Amino acid sequence: MDHASPPSNARHRLRLAGALELSPSIEKHPINIRERYGHFINGEFVPGQGDESFATVNPATGEPLAQVAAGTEADVDAAVAAARKAHDEVWSKLSGLERGKYIYRIARRLQERGREFATLESTDNGKPIRETRDVDIPLAAAHFFYYAGWADKLRYATRGAAANPSSLGVAGQVIPWNFPLLMLAWKIAPALATGNTVVLKPAETTPLTAMLFAELLQEVDLPPGVVNIVNGAGATGSHVVSHPGVDKVAFTGSTQVGRAIMRAIAGSGKKATMELGGKGANIVYADASLDQAVEGCVDGIFFNQGHVCCAGSRLLLEESIADEFIARLKRRVETLRVGDPLDKNTDVGAINSKGQLATIERYLEIGREEGATVWQGAACQKPDAGYFVLPTILTGVQQSDTVVREEIFGPVLACLTFRTPDEAIRKANDTEYGLACGVWSEKTAKVFRTAHALNCGVVWANGYNLFDPASPFGGVRHSGFGREGGIAGLWPYLKA
Repeated sequence: MDHASPPSNARHRLRLAGALELSPSIEKHPINIRERYGHFINGEFVPGQGDESFATVNPATGEPLAQVAAGTEADVDAAVAAARKAHDEVWSKLSGLERGKYIYRIARRLQERGREFATLESTDNGKPIRETRDVDIPLAAAHFFYYAGWADKLRYATRGAAANPSSLGVAGQVIPWNFPLLMLAWKIAPALATGNTVVLKPAETTPLTAMLFAELLQEVDLPPGVVNIVNGAGATGSHVVSHPGVDKVAFTGSTQVGRAIMRAIAGSGKKATMELGGKGANIVYADASLDQAVEGCVDGIFFNQGHVCCAGSRLLLEESIADEFIARLKRRVETLRVGDPLDKNTDVGAINSKGQLATIERYLEIGREEGATVWQGAACQKPDAGYFVLPTILTGVQQSDTVVREEIFGPVLACLTFRTPDEAIRKANDTEYGLACGVWSEKTAKVFRTAHALNCGVVWANGYNLFDPASPFGGVRHSGFGREGGIAGLWPYLKA
């Protein structure tokens, strides 16, 4: 492998049938951003019932993109009422075949408007356009295609082989800012397939693709009230999940907020799924293909600026290869391009918000105070404006260090070593989280033994960040409970 050569799209190994083939000039594709946004309730765009609003910002420049209404309790009441009416009178009464047709049309329209969605997502979120066009948009469409196929086959989906599985009612869904459209698809697609209706609250820093998605719902003539979108921050999300008219809560976000939601709905009888934080370990044995493992580690932590709950933010290296591997890894990181998210050659884009930038910088300072060596490639340069952090490697850290134990949610990799498989497993499991890990070895028995012993929801073997709509995803311990994707993603939306 030529470590001096520029990175290629090979880093993003996800490839799906029907993936978007976009021109190199995608960054120049026009997008229409309104000056103000309200909410999408009962099939219509409506202004907020309150006076408060907030700005959504382009993280690559720090400049505001639009003003967005902050959803009030009255806005949520209206959305839940619309969702309840649509569920009871229309959506739950349609055959699975008819629901599947709507979901399929959503998937097709999402593909057709893919360039627009990709450009808007990168503008509002900060992630590289190469990732939104090759990963986020195709995978979001694939989830709708997948669950469209399940809509008329639900009798085969329930674990009790129920003859006529039925929907729960209204699903309240709160999604994060790191994968705005993809998380929307993960939540909405299975809810619609199972006959539920939805009240969705996007993250306050990334609402724009959800609003564009609402336009798409109008284009496919989805019945009014089946999907409602209420913008806002934490208070709005609290109104959604605690609303007495909501039957199912789905949340992706921080462990701290997840705990608060569970306290709020305790005793309510609501079903819930939680996909929370993580501190994934990438374990590299001496017998691994080192070049392949270097690529996997780069993908595991620097993809999406490290704004990934399942990121491989802890690198565990067998001691005999540690120095060589880190040297190779640093040479590879030196080739990464940091900069404009709309530049097709960018590998690492902008940090999503000024607040998250401050959080990452605070963790780097903590790492220095605790004795870590903080390395950032001299060849990597960041723009003068906007919110950017260079890809960072921390060495000389200990298992007890803050940067090893707490989720940083940025492009920061903490490196440790081990001598035996048992030590690697012990260190990987020594965390409150349990979302995802990676194992790198040419010996299949070693991979399976290690994977079986890891206390997490997902284990990738000789790869990282590999997703498929048919594959369930979720964590254990403080990384949450329940699964999204696959047949398991249907169960939380069906009556037992």
